[in-house]
Amino acid sequence: MVRVSRVDHGAVRITGSAGGGVDFTRAVLDVAGAVLSWPDVTDLGVPDAEIEDVADAQQWIWAVYGEPVALAVQACASGEIAEASVESEQTGLGRLVARLAYGHWAARWWPASRIDGIPALAEDLLGLELAALTHECQQLFADSSEAAELIEQHQGALEPLIQWWRAGGSSAAERVLRSIDEAADAAGLDGEPLRQLRSALDEPGTTELAASFPTREDFALAAGEPGTGTGRVVVSGVGVNDWRRYPPGFVDAAEDAVTWAVRAVGARRRIEILAAAGEVEPAPGVRLAAEVRVDASPVERVVLARGDAEWTGGAEVPATSSSQVDVGVLLPGFDPGSSSDGRAERAAVRELARRRLAAEDRFLAEIVAADR
Repeated sequence: MVRVSRVDHGAVRITGSAGGGVDFTRAVLDVAGAVLSWPDVTDLGVPDAEIEDVADAQQWIWAVYGEPVALAVQACASGEIAEASVESEQTGLGRLVARLAYGHWAARWWPASRIDGIPALAEDLLGLELAALTHECQQLFADSSEAAELIEQHQGALEPLIQWWRAGGSSAAERVLRSIDEAADAAGLDGEPLRQLRSALDEPGTTELAASFPTREDFALAAGEPGTGTGRVVVSGVGVNDWRRYPPGFVDAAEDAVTWAVRAVGARRRIEILAAAGEVEPAPGVRLAAEVRVDASPVERVVLARGDAEWTGGAEVPATSSSQVDVGVLLPGFDPGSSSDGRAERAAVRELARRRLAAEDRFLAEIVAADR
């Protein structure tokens, strides 16, 4: 059951969820005339919708929600009714759209962690499957440009995926490849990888999937108390690792990936911060920072430098053995600001990732990750 209601300026809202969740558990898709959203990616069901252009959206509403919802949306848009509760349907396109939304969420929020044993996803392989799903959900989009952009951006994974499929890979790999071929043809794309795809769809081969998509294996070796400084440890602890405050992959997603220690160096007290690095190597000059608060003192930002497997930095602080020290990591200019605590939601996301790695309907990138 969903609630359909008329909002400002003729826009229509469909509400099917109970709401709640935080930003990093929300999956969102921009579609023709509307934005679809799922407040909790750990429980994808019927999406909410903010429909700005009902005429454009009518090309897909019935196929996602069913005809009764489509009729209610039209009635609300025309002013015939203000709102209605309508039974929605579980449609095949609706399930595909939820899968596409989850894939885009995973590309942004997958909690890769060496510490927690959650492997990173192969970015290009995930991008190709998102291109295939976008093509299969083409009814929701105004044109084919999004699928084409994904293919162009991630076509480096085409050759190993073709090799694996030709070796006897799964039917899912074949579906992805054929959808990519259709999407590329519809968009008029060309190039050597796509020509190889078109000529190889019916040929045998010899390559294993997991071996075809290498990812960095040396990221986030460990987290623990910073140990490179000198002096006696006065107090130490674990910081807050809020994924919203830096780009994905900059820091290992484990809850205890950010640690700190205050050391006595003569009469001075110096805090040393360590954040276990994720699999992404930032561009030159990009540096994370840590926000440090000791008791009621003002927050101080400490610049962190990227090493082989960690981000580190330090500064003098007025701390004692009884001090309350709070440390969090962020990327200045990217950080949206800390809000809710989010620990329970982050734990739920890590549990979702573990379930997905063992699920029957895994993305190809999840199969690769689970086989490593």
